[in-house]
Amino acid sequence: MKLDASLSLCIINGYPKKNRTVLDESNVRQADDLYLDFLRSMLPSGKFDVLYVADLDVGLPAGAGLSSYDGFIWTGSNLTIYHDVPEVTRQVELCRSIYAAGVPQFGSCWGVQMAALAAGGAVRKNPNGREWCIARDIQLTEAGRAHPMYIGKPARFDAFIMHLDEVSELPPGATLLAQNDHTPVQALEVRHAAGVFWAPQYHPEFTLAAMARLLVARKAPLTKEGFFKSEADVEQQVLRMLALADEPGNGALRAELNVGPDLLHDDIRQNEVFNWLQRLVIPSLKH
Repeated sequence: MKLDASLSLCIINGYPKKNRTVLDESNVRQADDLYLDFLRSMLPSGKFDVLYVADLDVGLPAGAGLSSYDGFIWTGSNLTIYHDVPEVTRQVELCRSIYAAGVPQFGSCWGVQMAALAAGGAVRKNPNGREWCIARDIQLTEAGRAHPMYIGKPARFDAFIMHLDEVSELPPGATLLAQNDHTPVQALEVRHAAGVFWAPQYHPEFTLAAMARLLVARKAPLTKEGFFKSEADVEQQVLRMLALADEPGNGALRAELNVGPDLLHDDIRQNEVFNWLQRLVIPSLKH
């Protein structure tokens, strides 16, 4: 999937520096890199900047600085969006400024929570606990099946995921696009002020290998929360996932891990980002 457009995009990394260091130590790809890995191929003429928004010493764009971008992409984060701390509140205010500027936004995980909260919705700890590794049987709503973000996507699919919180109250101007049994809000469109934000709770930017490495970084909480009997069991799961990433045609491993084309094929997994670029960002360009 390629687009011939000279777009300028800002990728907003929601992780504080100390937590980015933890990811580095576990050999986990940084959240912005996961997007850049495929955006550079999807948009060969694109210009990409990265904003480490949770670092308090990093200045935030405003006014013409916001309008100089054609779109903003929010990554995940390990922060909690309903905590009243500067690392979070400055992100919410930035999102509101982008809404006001009318620049299209996209975001995964932290992004859908940001889309909702900044527009007047609410987020809480998911009463079903952590949803990890793979979100199963995500189903498009009637609105989702008709929405341009999901053109070319199956009506039911699995996706990579890792989160503890959920959108609990939709803001005015929001449309629910996808859900599953674990998380009632798996994707939203939010129209607020002059802007539009498309956002899934799951991660279209993750690959099987990237998710495997994230399990290594999260092996202590995954074990503590009862998903594995021991950290050694996490490591065995990681080895199986990495083996399948190296040999995606291995039918036995695919069956064992219950991994299908919606997780392994880039054009299915990254479909939402491609549609955002093609069907929201490019039509929004001022000529």
